[in-house]
Amino acid sequence: MYRTERRQKYDTSGFSGQRCLLNSRVQRTQFLHMGRTAFGAHDAAFEAAKERLNTLKEEPDNNVKLQIYALFKQATKGPCNTPKPGAFDFVGRAKWQAWSGLGDISQDEAQKQYIDIINGLAGEESPAETEQAGEEASSYKEIKVTKENKVCSILLNRPAKKNAITWLMYNEIVQALDDASKDDSVTVAVITGAGDYYCSGNDLGNFMNIDPKDMPKMARDGKELLRRFVTAFIDFPKPLIGAVNGPAVGVSVTVLGLFDAVYATDKATFHTPFTELGQSAEGCSSYVFPKLMGNTKANEMLLFNKKLTAHEACERGLVTEVLPHDSFQKEVQTRVEYVAQLPPQSVREGKKLVRDQEREDLHKANEKECEVLEGRWLSEECVRAIMSFFTKKARL
Repeated sequence: MYRTERRQKYDTSGFSGQRCLLNSRVQRTQFLHMGRTAFGAHDAAFEAAKERLNTLKEEPDNNVKLQIYALFKQATKGPCNTPKPGAFDFVGRAKWQAWSGLGDISQDEAQKQYIDIINGLAGEESPAETEQAGEEASSYKEIKVTKENKVCSILLNRPAKKNAITWLMYNEIVQALDDASKDDSVTVAVITGAGDYYCSGNDLGNFMNIDPKDMPKMARDGKELLRRFVTAFIDFPKPLIGAVNGPAVGVSVTVLGLFDAVYATDKATFHTPFTELGQSAEGCSSYVFPKLMGNTKANEMLLFNKKLTAHEACERGLVTEVLPHDSFQKEVQTRVEYVAQLPPQSVREGKKLVRDQEREDLHKANEKECEVLEGRWLSEECVRAIMSFFTKKARL
């Protein structure tokens, strides 16, 4: 479902510099801020596309924003003629690469592609879904939490963004797990995703919302947030079940090793592309994955970025059972309802016996992984890898 809080409109009138936040709703009006004097006399379709951009209810992905920015600059200024920003200017560097990547395409062609993108975005939106979302009141904005029949269901609820995890979503998941752990009416918790994806991992916009001089603080804050997030899974005292309804990426895969059962649709995939992005393992996967699947198979995922099918993940012990996609929800529900009816204290004591055997090691692994990641986020290698990712996506 889509959130329906009042959204700020895009402002294509002027560009305010390199500190704009690519996915910040508070500052989204800065993203395409470019100066009306740059336009001159453009055709009606181009002007109409600019106006239509202001009507979008859903915020585009960051790579789409980069495309819009680059095409607008190419359409109004021609080929990129500005110096390349410094390595730690994430936003400025991403924009520069997107614009320069257009090469020598004509301003007319850039206008045409700009118009096509805006019209495509506007055509994909569903007013009916937006109105439906407004009927549901919740203290959560990016997840949906329901409690019924002793089951707490946590739905990752950003389907338009493939349920990519923002800083806000990290905090909301931690809060939802804490609430479920303290609620005596809850016997079991289930996490699943809205739409076709389970979760596409970190929203890389998390790394774009940073002024270069604030990078060290971002790394410290990110390390602490990730530590708290993974700790919430390590210490969750009740049965925790994953219902992987589609592709899973990054941290959404690694923390599955901390679940008590993981059911996956036969269309699910599992991918941890850490080294492709200049980063490193998290979610206690450096400890859990070798125990589950052996060192060489774990290294295939954590070092060499191998993507697993659902059946491969099941063979390696990461998934409990693979279920047919067409009956996935019904079959998961049957299994969850069975667990929900078990004597709750007996189940909790049983889980504690199992988890206590390795709880200290899991916490140590979490601390070490977060420490290493803090260093990776501040490395130029990581910056280049993330910028390369955005540039490649912007060209698709």
